[in-house]
Amino acid sequence: MNIPIYQIDAFTSEVFSGNPAAVCILDEWIEDRLLQSVAAENNLSETAYLVQNKNDFDLRWFTPTTEVELCGHATLASAFVQFFYREWSEDKIRFRTRKSGQLMVTKKGEVLEMDFPARPPAHLRTHPDALSRALGVTPKKVYGSAEDLMVVFDSEKTITEIQPDFAILEQLDCRGIIITAPGDRCDFVSRFFAPKVGVPEDPVTGSAHCVLIPYWATVLGKNELHALQVSKRGGELFCGFAGERVRISGKAALYLEGTVTI
Repeated sequence: MNIPIYQIDAFTSEVFSGNPAAVCILDEWIEDRLLQSVAAENNLSETAYLVQNKNDFDLRWFTPTTEVELCGHATLASAFVQFFYREWSEDKIRFRTRKSGQLMVTKKGEVLEMDFPARPPAHLRTHPDALSRALGVTPKKVYGSAEDLMVVFDSEKTITEIQPDFAILEQLDCRGIIITAPGDRCDFVSRFFAPKVGVPEDPVTGSAHCVLIPYWATVLGKNELHALQVSKRGGELFCGFAGERVRISGKAALYLEGTVTI
């Protein structure tokens, strides 16, 4: 079995930055154990798998250890491959997912705009004491969401200086932990930790912005937002809030094109 594979750096215009994702093109679905094995072998935060239908694509995402419900950067990478390397002729692509409904990506020149579900956070009156121990800083506020905790701090400097204890974070009852604060050069900054699903720190996390965008749109009183994920690789996102949906836009760059042989 030969599977076309692309490695794309998402939310950046240059390789060696943004968030790398693998995109594998399938003629039909293969066994889940093989999907998971390829994702583990790729050892990237996400591997996306696409199966084309008549007018759209089925899309699934796997970390090195598990399948996930929603992934932004690997969706952006998947659309980038179809638009620029697989000769998709339209300016929109629809992806059908198993747990997050239909996702739309629109090409606007070199920028790709994703239409994702909003996941507004809910304020937690209490939060695990382990969270402060793991981050080494007492949060200003803590929120829950569909899958993640969102932890708010006062400054970008605090976000960049946090050195988390991943062993403690892995014990928390959530997929991942978003930390965020107002930005010095943008509207807001964030980082994302998900050791429970095999991703200690994700460089740029589209799905986390489904939570971040509704929060910061309300706090800042504006629906168009500029965001930076201040991980080591770094990434830039252009965001829009539209009630039950959010828009997450960015660029991408091809790093690798090849074939997986099983």
